[in-house]
Amino acid sequence: MSTVSLRGVEIAFGTFKVLDWLDLEIAQSEFLVLLGPSGCGKSTLLAAIAGLLEIDQGEIWIGGRNVTWEEPKDRGIAMVFQSYALYPRMSVRRNLSFGLQVAGMKRDEIDRRVTKAATMLQIGELLDRKPAELSGGQRQRVAIGRALVRDASVFLFDEPLSNLDAQLRAELRTEIKRLHGSLGATMIFVTHDQIEALTLADRIAVMKDRRIQQLGTPQEIYLKPANRFVATFVGSPAMSFVSGRIGEHGNFEASGWQLPLADYAFAAPPVRGATVDLGIRPEHVVLAPSDPHALPARVELVEPMGSDLLAWTRIGEAAISIRLPAETQVVAGDTLPLLFPPHRLNLFDAQGQRL
Repeated sequence: MSTVSLRGVEIAFGTFKVLDWLDLEIAQSEFLVLLGPSGCGKSTLLAAIAGLLEIDQGEIWIGGRNVTWEEPKDRGIAMVFQSYALYPRMSVRRNLSFGLQVAGMKRDEIDRRVTKAATMLQIGELLDRKPAELSGGQRQRVAIGRALVRDASVFLFDEPLSNLDAQLRAELRTEIKRLHGSLGATMIFVTHDQIEALTLADRIAVMKDRRIQQLGTPQEIYLKPANRFVATFVGSPAMSFVSGRIGEHGNFEASGWQLPLADYAFAAPPVRGATVDLGIRPEHVVLAPSDPHALPARVELVEPMGSDLLAWTRIGEAAISIRLPAETQVVAGDTLPLLFPPHRLNLFDAQGQRL
């Protein structure tokens, strides 16, 4: 069993509360990503699970066992930090094996585990090198290998890719995803990078202000954000928003234009006259030159992105970004006819909660 359960966890530094009554259930073999801006409490939560930080209230269970007051070494976890934290005078082989030697493990078992980890991470030819002779990506592979040799049931990653360049980040994301598939272990990964979260996670916990704002699959987080914070934090470029109201006939009304909402899946019947924000992602806006109901949008800026392009437009006072095929012929000053499919819309009330 490698389930992780957080029950009513609270952490405070003096009078400053870092986590506020947090409940979270992580299934066996699940890959959960804690996503949020700096200071939201995600690394603090990971440290508490690892036993590196005491909690003020609540309980932490790992593998069906209450480990709230157990030492880190007794929790059956392995952790990979943002910094590589390798011993500079030791070879890669020694860095991988040192913890096992200290624990008194037999030599043949140590060799077996080191060889297995090196093979999985493709660092077998680096075993006799020192950390100073390795690239950043290779060092992070060694740091991950040091966790792998422990043969733990729960792996904790604290922003392990943040010190790497874009290409290495993409490569190691793939390696970590493969590792999860081959090991079948429970993994909890902390990041502020939405791409890492969306590509790695089985589920994402989006955090802000000491709490989990939304917990769901990457698709749920992206397509149906629970509030405006999640909608703006996840997605690049961010979701476009238009302020308006629910009209007498149930349409969305903004200055000078309106949209039907008959196909929008409201959680509860909308209140006529209520102030709302309409949100839509750039790739969900439809270019519809032959549709008489299309809204005219004035193009202000065009950004070629290689595989596609982004057009920054304006409908009245509302700024709308659109993702278009790379071959689309459009320049600043053009007018584009746009449609907003109701099933792709997101509506938020005055408090920023999804309707």
